[in-house]
Amino acid sequence: MPGTPHGPIGAADGGGPDGPAREHAEVAAFRASLGLEHLIDVHTHFMPQRVLSKVWAYFDTAGPLVARPWPITYRHEEEQRVEILRGFGVRAFTSMLYPHRPGMARWLNDWAADFAARTPDCLHTATFFAEPDAAGDVRRALDQGARVFKCHLQVGGFDPNDPILEKVWGLVADAGVPVVIHCGSGPVPGAHTGPGPIGRLLARHPRLRLVIAHLGLPEYTEFLDLAERHEAIMLDTTMAFTPFTETMAPFPRAALPRLERLGDRVLLGTDFPNIPYPYIDALRALEGTGLGTEWLRAVCHDNAARLFGL
Repeated sequence: MPGTPHGPIGAADGGGPDGPAREHAEVAAFRASLGLEHLIDVHTHFMPQRVLSKVWAYFDTAGPLVARPWPITYRHEEEQRVEILRGFGVRAFTSMLYPHRPGMARWLNDWAADFAARTPDCLHTATFFAEPDAAGDVRRALDQGARVFKCHLQVGGFDPNDPILEKVWGLVADAGVPVVIHCGSGPVPGAHTGPGPIGRLLARHPRLRLVIAHLGLPEYTEFLDLAERHEAIMLDTTMAFTPFTETMAPFPRAALPRLERLGDRVLLGTDFPNIPYPYIDALRALEGTGLGTEWLRAVCHDNAARLFGL
């Protein structure tokens, strides 16, 4: 339940002085129940503070791509956010960042390269935009050591099949570097969201290692269809199954067996720090699927460890 604008009561910055320690203990107990020493979270956000502050302001005003109140639970300085993840036992995480206009991607990537260099448990993350320099930006990011890309079709407002991106997809496919892509139409549809554009992209680039963010919310079954047809496709669990998400886009329970069968291609994602509930809630929501310990262990650690060679 939302509390103050800084997050639910009992979250990392609320609920009294024992709040953070209590949540760390709850996450540790969740890990222990799976026999896991660590977690790997493939969908976390770190970006330049002036950009992140604008993102938070957008959430605070329930902007049109949010469309509902969305309190930021972990509204802390960068160093504290990193330490919170480490306190949860997250051994590797990402710095998902995304441009909303031309000319942003390269300097965001430079920032992300520096962040990864000073934060060894961060998987070096990069991004791109549909612009003439896109291929050059991606090639430069790969040369800098990028291990994962973020593509946000909803925020960027571009078609993944724009010819200007053809070399980009070829580069990341050849490099075997995964792209976490927000392509589902949640929380509100975009001009180029949904399974159709991704299906057309995969028809040309079947080797792409796309990670469908949010399990493709709300087109869950359609993105499961794509994953079943394309062995390189993965999905992340960001915000899925939580009460916050279930009220607007419930995952169809009839599709759970399909998600279980794809258990070696599902990855833990959370959207930390920009979530409107405590981190432990995301983990308990996955546990609530009833898909079992083996599935949870793979999702919360083993699949990403294999993907990134950790």
